[in-house]
Amino acid sequence: MDAQKKTASDSETPAICRSCDARHGGVCSTLSASQLVELNRHSSRREIQSGIEVIGQGEETSHYSNILRGVVKLSKMMSDGRQQIVGLQFAPDFLGRPFLGESTIAAEAATTTEICTFPRQIIDRFATEVPDFERKLHNQSLKELDEARDWMLTLGRKTAHEKVASFLNLIATHINPEQQATQSFDLPLSRADIADFLGLTIETVSRQMTKLRKEGIIVIENNRHVTIPDIKRLRRAAGGD
Repeated sequence: MDAQKKTASDSETPAICRSCDARHGGVCSTLSASQLVELNRHSSRREIQSGIEVIGQGEETSHYSNILRGVVKLSKMMSDGRQQIVGLQFAPDFLGRPFLGESTIAAEAATTTEICTFPRQIIDRFATEVPDFERKLHNQSLKELDEARDWMLTLGRKTAHEKVASFLNLIATHINPEQQATQSFDLPLSRADIADFLGLTIETVSRQMTKLRKEGIIVIENNRHVTIPDIKRLRRAAGGD
């Protein structure tokens, strides 16, 4: 009987949702077929080119999004114009803060990115009416909090060599949601953005990249494409076990 119910539910789910990573690993995994149908009626997919802002700091929040592909860079602007990258988000992360009318950060596509966007009112209602949906959002917030604390350790206590290795490990373990650790990828940030994210100079980032390459921990092609022959060696270089 349970198998029959599941088959019926799957057949009612919009086709575009059945093939979506966010449907299976993101917040949408908690929604019923009928709720997905309702959400799908109001949702839209769009591709955003690298460097284009998804939402600006201080802008009114009218929509939320699931990241389907690519990397989104989160940053905060100070009153004097200085900007700091404060985080990265990957598929199938939920982009936005429910029940908050104004964005406290700027979100920009760091790579060519595909998102699925839906009205704030529907998501806020689902967060109130669907306990599992609310729990999923809560769990993502806790995950982001844990990652922010880990990153505070990276910025505050690790050497420059460990910081750059930690950044590469972050990308390797998050950029492809279908694999636990990706062995080969294009860097989603420029050297300047990596330096900003790590609190280092561009020259220091370049030196540490070169050192990691000479140690055989990474292979770099065309100054952007990185291959990791042994992820465990990279984790040890990052100060992990």
